[in-house]
Amino acid sequence: MTQFLKSREALLIAVIVALLALIASRFPAFIEPSNLSKVFNDTSPLILLAIGQTLVILTRCIDLSVAANLALTGMVCAMLNASMPGIPIPVILAIAVSMGAVMGAINGLLVWTLSIPPIVVTLGTMTIYRGIIFVISGGEWVNSHEMSAAFTGFPRAEVLGLPMLSWIAIIAVAMFLLVIARTPLGRAFYAVGGNPNAAVYTGLNVGRTQFWAFVISGTLAGLTGYLWVARYAVAYVDIAGGFELEVVAACVIGGISIAGGAGTILGTLLGALFLGIVKNALPVIGISPFWQLAISGSAIVIAVAFNARASRTKGRIILKRAEGTA
Repeated sequence: MTQFLKSREALLIAVIVALLALIASRFPAFIEPSNLSKVFNDTSPLILLAIGQTLVILTRCIDLSVAANLALTGMVCAMLNASMPGIPIPVILAIAVSMGAVMGAINGLLVWTLSIPPIVVTLGTMTIYRGIIFVISGGEWVNSHEMSAAFTGFPRAEVLGLPMLSWIAIIAVAMFLLVIARTPLGRAFYAVGGNPNAAVYTGLNVGRTQFWAFVISGTLAGLTGYLWVARYAVAYVDIAGGFELEVVAACVIGGISIAGGAGTILGTLLGALFLGIVKNALPVIGISPFWQLAISGSAIVIAVAFNARASRTKGRIILKRAEGTA
């Protein structure tokens, strides 16, 4: 218990509670359960993408193509539904997940087989995916009146008082908490990110592990692509433009080390919730939502500096212990 109270997760919980208390002091309605459930639902796409990004960053990589993956998958699903409204939702979901997984696999294969730096690969595929959206759509939008009621209704359908979009985010968090803690692949993510050289000596294939991290990230991005366009009932070229910055911010604020090998899914969830609360609170307190990007960028810089300082402190402690035993 004492160890948890000293963790980044405990600090984030305290910050979120303090933030909610501050907002509630001026606007009490903001912390009503019904409004908080809406805030969580609004944050669910960010949570889904941030989980995938967490796995990628744990392996010392980064995926800047997640928002473009989301946009391309969402546009394809919207165009399919507009042309063939009778396609069942399970088929749409399968197409979205498969497309996302393929795009993630392309990133992973380029990093694994050609040893291209992940930031270069994903910057390139991000631009390619955005270009493909423009080519297949001709720059035109797919609007709500062109989408079927079943297509737009799935993420909004309520189960036990929460929309399906929220439930999918909750299930994803629970599932990847188990994957990280209980499976060999989850442990491999940490091992590869913590010390790639040592991981090789233990029999782990670093490139293959990074490949699977990219596949999972792409799969979640593809799923979110359908959920995004269905929830907002619109698809266009610049869907989720710049959203990759918020995804990285959620991970870093949650304590995921850019250097790899450190962080938790719970921390990522809390980082995403922090950004979600800030984003929803800005209009309430009279600040333009366009400040969200500036806040996200500032949060990344502060969190990285905090992580670096914490790492240096741990390094000093280890050195002192080593000197004491020498």
